[in-house]
Amino acid sequence: MFFPREKVFIIAEISANHNNDYDLAVRTIGEIAKSGADAVKVQTYRPESLAIDVDNEYFGPKTTGLWKGMRPWDLYKVAAMPYGWQPELKKVAENAGLVFFSSPFDLEAVDFLEDMGVELYKIASFEINDIPLIRKVAATGKPMIISTGVAEQADIRLALEVCYGVGNKDVSLLKCTSEYPAQISAANLATIPDLKNRFGVNVGVSDHTMGSLVPVVAVALGATIVEKHFIVDRSLGGVDSYFSMEPAEFKQMVDQIRSVEQAIGTASYEVSAADCNRRRSLFAIRDILPGERLTPEAIRSVRPGVGIPPKYYEEILGRTARIEIKKGTPLSFDFFL
Repeated sequence: MFFPREKVFIIAEISANHNNDYDLAVRTIGEIAKSGADAVKVQTYRPESLAIDVDNEYFGPKTTGLWKGMRPWDLYKVAAMPYGWQPELKKVAENAGLVFFSSPFDLEAVDFLEDMGVELYKIASFEINDIPLIRKVAATGKPMIISTGVAEQADIRLALEVCYGVGNKDVSLLKCTSEYPAQISAANLATIPDLKNRFGVNVGVSDHTMGSLVPVVAVALGATIVEKHFIVDRSLGGVDSYFSMEPAEFKQMVDQIRSVEQAIGTASYEVSAADCNRRRSLFAIRDILPGERLTPEAIRSVRPGVGIPPKYYEEILGRTARIEIKKGTPLSFDFFL
């Protein structure tokens, strides 16, 4: 199983932040490696994978949002990463110690990525109901990450059933808010433990908010995968630049996630000997002579915890000292008859 891993799997999404410049894409991968990410993800599609080149009510210029005024066809034409780059970028990423993988957006893209030898796949949020695509990816037997940004429970259940039906059970889900950029108030991170409990799978987060708050909190809630868009410099522009993290921001997020992992640790109720000694125990608070019976005026529960535990206080009262016990001595059962 690819997931879960020992550490949170942190993915830097290039998406359209290559700006149709191969050298920029290579440079971006280099910066991703420096940032501490575990993987770089791209998107494998052509405009026809997602839209039709017509100007009607379905495919005409967008009327709202970040890409207002752009036709889907034109948006995807600008944003698509050339197929010819991807095998070379995979080598660049792997030489930098990164896992390289992709989101395919049609069946041909899956064949292309299989020829490249990618080791895992992601299904994007809007493809949650593309059952033929999900089935083909699942049939590769490779680990899968499925984003749930526009999914109802029935959609998630069906997608998982399709994967399981072809024998692929290495499937993780991502909580995602499919807005660009997304508002923190729409993150609904309480869904993360619910997804894990409801579907019995590994769960992560794909985040489009600004900053690192959402991913860091997601990890605290049990997310073991984090995906964020990455850009060398937002001033370069591009269709995804506004909600993408620059290298220093991404590095800070990675550091915060690693700190949260350390803070989460494991469930443990073990107490070290040193900590036991920081608790209370019974001490003589005045000199006690041999043959003297113990009274509340002679002993008390104080720190440190090197003597008889306080739970034996009532049992000790009334017992007879067999030796002299100096004031400030921790009590031992050996002192009494």
